[in-house]
Amino acid sequence: MSEQADWDVAVIGAGPAGLAAASAAAAAGARTVILERAEHPRYKTCGGGLIGASLAAVSGQIQLPARDQIRSATFTLRGGHEFTRQHDEPLLAMVLREEFDAALLHRALEQGAVTRQRAPVRAIEQTAGHASARLADGSAVTAKVIVGADGSSGVSARHVGVEFAQVDLGLELEINVPDPVRRRWAGRVLLDWGKIPASYGWVFPKGDRLTVGVIAARGNGDATRAYLREFVGRLGLGSFEVVRDSGHLTRCRTDRASLRKGRVLVAGDAAGLLDPWTREGISFALRSGALAGEFAAKAAVADRPEGPLDEYVAAVNAALVPDMRGGQVLLSAFTRHVSAFHAGLATPKGWRVFVKMCRSEISFAELVGRRSVRMALSLLNTIK
Repeated sequence: MSEQADWDVAVIGAGPAGLAAASAAAAAGARTVILERAEHPRYKTCGGGLIGASLAAVSGQIQLPARDQIRSATFTLRGGHEFTRQHDEPLLAMVLREEFDAALLHRALEQGAVTRQRAPVRAIEQTAGHASARLADGSAVTAKVIVGADGSSGVSARHVGVEFAQVDLGLELEINVPDPVRRRWAGRVLLDWGKIPASYGWVFPKGDRLTVGVIAARGNGDATRAYLREFVGRLGLGSFEVVRDSGHLTRCRTDRASLRKGRVLVAGDAAGLLDPWTREGISFALRSGALAGEFAAKAAVADRPEGPLDEYVAAVNAALVPDMRGGQVLLSAFTRHVSAFHAGLATPKGWRVFVKMCRSEISFAELVGRRSVRMALSLLNTIK
């Protein structure tokens, strides 16, 4: 007879993926515990722009702590060729991650999940009847199913054996700005296509602060840091107080990377689920987390992991992986022909597509499947 597990579902990590998983599992009746190494509210390096898919995932579940609603976007190509476009309806909602995650945590607790903060997980073990999370203090938490949502460098990804194909370095500053600067940026983002291949910079307004960052492929550390310094100086933001100065690596999974091992699932960044082109990950975290919680609860209640946990893998492959493949196609073309992408965005049709992408009215899989887009990408591929 197998040892009785402490919990039906244990979730490692209290970010968007983990909290979405905990809410879904607890709502389905599973006894659910969240293991978080830090303590909420805690800072997280993140642009904090919520696209339509993210907003849909939390609609009706939380009171959205939006700091700004974006209706305007400015685009530059290596600092030049600037143009700005506007839309009547919001393109993005801007949040501070500490506030957004706190709202998600409140929702999970309302559903009946229990949280253990300052409880870092050092290892995961499995037996025939349950999985066990070994904590830093030497204790263990056992569950019928574990959902790993502790990031791409966490113990869950290592345990499951997730393989990553693309690794990027993001650098970000949170800058306090005075009222005149705040008003100048209110409701508007800036995207700059950088000199480093596949790189870009951003300015995201969040009330009295701006999130300013850049991202590029790992291995270009010095050039990426130089890009951020130049970007901030060019925008005239170098004299203002920097509240946070941070960096992080984003990792995209290989096409066949594992999503489960036995009674352990991975979701969000731990599974390498994010868009390869924009490196947007919150929508993937929320959606994969909700799926992980749903199927983990089914497996725990039935005490039969094979069917429901395999269904989770199938659901992610059907709902999320096609968009990642579409993003990879766009990233490849963007890397080789950034000037053409910039020029295309300046056209009315290009702007309409950008709006639909931000509002998730069209997915990347649908976009690259369009005949006109396939023809355009094919034409670009013939250009050296």
